[in-house]
Amino acid sequence: MKKQNRRDFIKKSTLTGLGLASTTSMAMSAKSYRKIMGSNDRLHIAIAGLGRRLGAYFAPIGNENSNVSLAYLCDAKQSQMNRAAEKFSQHIDYKPKLEQNLLRVLEDDRVDVLINAMPDHWHTPGAIMAMKSGMHVYVEKPSSCTMEENELLVQASKKYNKVVQMGNQQRSSWHTQQVIQKIYDGAIGKPYKAVAFYSNGRGEVPNQQSAAVPEGLDWNLWQGPAVHREYTSETWDYNWHWYGWNYGTAEMGNNATHEIDVARWALNVNYPKMVEVEADKRHFTDDGWEMYDTMLARFTFEDDKIIEWDGKSRNAYNTYGGGRGTIIFGSEGSVFVDRNHYKLFNRSGKLIEEVSSSGNEGGIALGGGGNMSTQHVMNFFDTIRGKATPNAPIDDANISMAMVHYANVSSRINENFKVNDRNGKMLNDNAMKLWNKPYEASWKNRFLKL
Repeated sequence: MKKQNRRDFIKKSTLTGLGLASTTSMAMSAKSYRKIMGSNDRLHIAIAGLGRRLGAYFAPIGNENSNVSLAYLCDAKQSQMNRAAEKFSQHIDYKPKLEQNLLRVLEDDRVDVLINAMPDHWHTPGAIMAMKSGMHVYVEKPSSCTMEENELLVQASKKYNKVVQMGNQQRSSWHTQQVIQKIYDGAIGKPYKAVAFYSNGRGEVPNQQSAAVPEGLDWNLWQGPAVHREYTSETWDYNWHWYGWNYGTAEMGNNATHEIDVARWALNVNYPKMVEVEADKRHFTDDGWEMYDTMLARFTFEDDKIIEWDGKSRNAYNTYGGGRGTIIFGSEGSVFVDRNHYKLFNRSGKLIEEVSSSGNEGGIALGGGGNMSTQHVMNFFDTIRGKATPNAPIDDANISMAMVHYANVSSRINENFKVNDRNGKMLNDNAMKLWNKPYEASWKNRFLKL
């Protein structure tokens, strides 16, 4: 069966699969019964990138109600696959195939879904390649590295008619959904400003030095569409975030993605009209960190609405009462919301309501997983089956991503600039030079040509 037709097939054939199961269940084991029951509705999943976000997928894939089968675990480093297989063995009673080369996974017509948790430089290219192969895509943040990728990803989702959801999991947080609706219903009057923040005490980063490629790592595959270079120590394991723009998107793409998205959601705005940024490297000035580690950004929107970003990657001073979150100001009150709860205040600053989700989603600690991530992935599965609408459709999520890119571009050219708030174009010649990025030549046609 061609994957391009599978979504319609899934919708039409669920009852047939259930009927088959009902006539045979008495003559087989529970395990066999589960494999047949709903098999026509089952989604076959591949996960590419088995690092710190791996824990986000245990619960939604291991949940029998999800009716999914994990077909592949894929990573450029062999030990990552082995570790992931061992971890998943605690959640599923079968063994997925381990495959180091993503291209081989994309050739398998049985796979319906790619969960793309590879490093940032793989997010848009890998997602587009998967859609071309007939797969729906759950792509971790940041969904893109440039404004060009931003547009290409949305265009590809429409051209190939695929569900694409970004891992901005707070969109699936019930307490956040609840307080956003309260804001829309007038609980704080007219909302006019949101302050999104992140404070962390990241330490010194080693300076890069030429080194042998770690055992079991396919360095060329890891780099993939990024411009290839010789391996340097510490690159593959997280520090690629800070080693230049070839692989990473700095703290804006790494964490601001989440809070900026909540701020934009709360104010109900799209593209800004003006971008103003002050950013610099303030800590361990001689270490290997190549980007800003401290940023103040201000985005001005239509109707005089404002979003501010206060990002401190390496100074954990607790400015706002938490390590990360969003504060929304309105004419009649204010809201504080983070991953665990919200607080609603009146204009005098009196606490009116506090609601906690009793969730376990991570804050600033490294690692993935929690109630919000589980709900977000399951919402994605249900959307593919036509049983739900996406909580973070890529065409909306990528407007939040545009703000990430604007701030990064402004920090790199050291200029503020205006934006066409209808189409997102940066009204600055120097900024537009960073609309796209260079790629390894042999990879371009795999994703740049839709």
